[in-house]
Amino acid sequence: MIDHTGVTVSDFARSKAFYAAALGAIGYQKLLEFGPEITQSVSVAGFGEPPKPDFWIAEGTPNRPAIHVAFRVPSRALVRAFHAAALAAGGTCNGPPGIRAHYHPNYYGAFVHCPDGHNIEAVCHEPEDH
Repeated sequence: MIDHTGVTVSDFARSKAFYAAALGAIGYQKLLEFGPEITQSVSVAGFGEPPKPDFWIAEGTPNRPAIHVAFRVPSRALVRAFHAAALAAGGTCNGPPGIRAHYHPNYYGAFVHCPDGHNIEAVCHEPEDH
């Protein structure tokens, strides 16, 4: 089981605002933030559902190749909300909300590139909104 993961971003303030908006649409919050005085190197911010962050951004040279991270959500409505919020916050569309039947018949996902090009996804595996 994965405990936490994250990406490195080039503009910490811009990415912090992007992820706060995009992930806020699916119920995530920025839960922790530490500067170099704590990490001994860079600024980091942790997002998640209280009380524990499970997705972190760190200031630095962005990962290359870019990273793909998918967030599982319980409804298709949240997939759509994520996509809209991410685009409004400066992301670019990498696949609008919809069924991806090549994965399985109920795979409903949306993909965006964050400002550093990471492929961020929200996915629902349920057959319908409920």
